Amino acid sequence: MTEEFIIQLAQKALLTLLLTAGPMLGLGLLVGLAVSIFQATTQIQEQTLTFVPKIIVVLGSIVIFGPWMLNTMLEFASNLFLNLHTYIY
Repeated sequence: MTEEFIIQLAQKALLTLLLTAGPMLGLGLLVGLAVSIFQATTQIQEQTLTFVPKIIVVLGSIVIFGPWMLNTMLEFASNLFLNLHTYIY
């Protein structure tokens, strides 16, 4: 294994990680921002108000994007296992 190969494999792993976590994190960020703007405009400073919408949106995004995320992870893992003989000398 060369250094280039290890770096390329790490890049693919990080890209897969970002692609699978991106929808949940992005939607959670947008909902958190919307709730914080709502709290600032209405001056409601309830701490638990931010968690419930985020949890609902993240679970909903798992339901919506779950098959795609699973397919992405399975594609990366199967590619990794199918090319295992090239990784080991």
